Formats: sequence, structure tokens, C-alpha cells
Amino acid sequence: MRIAQVAPLYESVPPKLYGGTERVVHYLTEELLRQGHEVTLYASADSTTRADLQAMVPKALRLHPDGGDPLALHLVMLEQVFRDASEFDIIHFHLDYLHFPYVRRDPVPHAATLHGRLDIPDLQIIYREYVEMPVVSISNAQRAPLPWVNWQATVHHGLPRDLYPFHERSGSYLAFLGRISPEKRPDRAIEIARRAGIPIKLAAKVDKVNLDYFEERVRPLLQEPGVEFVGEIGESEKGKFLGEALALLFPIDWSEPFGLVMIEAMACGTPVIAFPGGSVREILQDGVTGFLVSSIDEAVAAVKRLELMDRRQCRSAFEQRFSVERMAQNYLAVYNRVLHHYAVDLPKEPALS
Repeated sequence: MRIAQVAPLYESVPPKLYGGTERVVHYLTEELLRQGHEVTLYASADSTTRADLQAMVPKALRLHPDGGDPLALHLVMLEQVFRDASEFDIIHFHLDYLHFPYVRRDPVPHAATLHGRLDIPDLQIIYREYVEMPVVSISNAQRAPLPWVNWQATVHHGLPRDLYPFHERSGSYLAFLGRISPEKRPDRAIEIARRAGIPIKLAAKVDKVNLDYFEERVRPLLQEPGVEFVGEIGESEKGKFLGEALALLFPIDWSEPFGLVMIEAMACGTPVIAFPGGSVREILQDGVTGFLVSSIDEAVAAVKRLELMDRRQCRSAFEQRFSVERMAQNYLAVYNRVLHHYAVDLPKEPALS
């Protein structure tokens, strides 16, 4: 199958540091190639891939913010994608709704994975206008605000089996990995660790939009004993950081669309202690890959029960449920479904007399 993957331009594929969507696009692209498909990747020029890379900007935008207007650059990329559309059997978009006006006026076989939160009221307008667009959710919970759109499937993220080594022995600290933001609640993670009497390491990026939150709510907590702020880390550092942790703390305060860090921890054999927002109940098996908790008190109690966890079960659950092979097969099923519907809906040529 000839497949185009259209990635956001904010991060390279894969990202140099933080970046969930672009990381998933990378894993999917490389696995589709491994399975014998032809893949073209539209992304920034600093991406690394075995696919045919169509470089849309010299460098990813987040780490090089003077690269230009993001909206203008994404629109130019879409023009290029639709100029090339006849070269592909299907186009897989990862740009939320940005391509909708293009594909309505130039119909091509396509699908879009929605990677972000959908509980923003303004999104109702755009998705009601383009209700026919075939889209994929990354969790069943993500669909809740928009149950009436043209959902093709839920495809959970997947990772290569050899990406992170399995760590059979747990370490001595709790880990927080991701973004410093109010919805991710690093302050709550620090409180859990403090009350449990366990050191905590936080490896996280701080976006400009969350800088005030970091300065006012988080930075003062970093002075407490046993709290270490590592900062933003890359892929090469993540396996050691997660694998050597006693557990990953995921004390979110929002409807998480997926939570890639949970399966990254599971791949290392590291259990997760998480608050059950959004997708968490789909990803985490309570008592098997970690503990679901609804308060700081319950989280502290869960830390005390970590010795009951079998890290081999965490790794086994990852391999069975969240491998990149499974993710690619599920997306191929979506592609075939879309192609079938597209063929059925094509106008028929008049029969020759």
C-alpha cells in the first residue's frame, strides 16, 4: 500500500526531546515500512526516517520558534500534500481538523487521528460542519465530547518492543515525566512523594504558556528535600529514567486523551500510580500494571503497596496490548475500511453501449 503520513511541524519526527504525536507518527511510519508498505512522510527536514521524507520546513518549529508562522507553514504543507495526492492509496493526517476544507473539495482516500483533547466547546462547531470526515480516536474516552462524528476506530498507541529495556528490579525514587502544567499536576506528584517519604525526580518540559504556573506553584516545591527537577529529557534518557524508578506518578487533573508515558513506563516494567481521568482506565489495569487512585491519601497508600507489584506483568501487559505491530495492524484495518467506502462511493462510469 502507498501511504502518506502527514505530521505536525512543531516537532521533528521523531522529536529531539518532548513530543507525543510526532513520536507515534515515527513509530507507525517505521513499522509500516518494515511490513513492506511504501510510506511518504511530510514533516520537518530535521526528521529521521527510512520513509520518503518530504521536508516542509528546515527545522521543527518549537525548538526554532523564529521559523515562521505555524498556520501558514501547515497550510503550505497541505497544498503540497494535495498536489501529490494521486501518488498515494491513502493519506493519514495527524493535524486534527486542519485538512478538512481541502479534502472536502478534493476528495481523496484519507483518515485522521485526533491526538488531542476534544472537550473544548469551540470544537463542536468545526466537527459538526465536517461531520462526514473519517477520524480515529486514541482512546474510547477521548470520544466522549464528540460521540456523533465519523469514528472509524479507536487505535491505542504502540511502541517498539525493543525501545526500552525491561528493568526487573525497581529503584528507590518516584518518577514524574511529561509537561509541567496544571492538568498534569506535578505539584500533586510532589505531595504524594513527600507524604510517602520517597524521593521524586521530575523530568518535564516547561512551555511558555505554563511558565507562570511553574514559577508560582512548582518552583517553590523544588526546594523541598528529596525533590529533584531533571528538566526535559530525550528518548535516549527515558528508558533509564523510567526503568530505575519505583513507580511512575500520573496524578492528572483532566480528561487525558491517552497518556503515552504510562505505556512507556510499562515497557520498562515500572508500575503506574494514576488518577482515573480520561483514558486512564483503558490503559492501566488496576493491580496488574499499577494502581488507580482518586485522592492523595489513596496514592500514598498505593506507594506502600508497590512491593506487591510484579514488574514482569507490567512488561507482559505492554507487549500484549501496546506494541507497535498491533498499532500498525489496527491502522491498516482503518485504511482498508476507508478505501472500501471510498470505492463504493465513487461515481460509476456509464456503461458502454
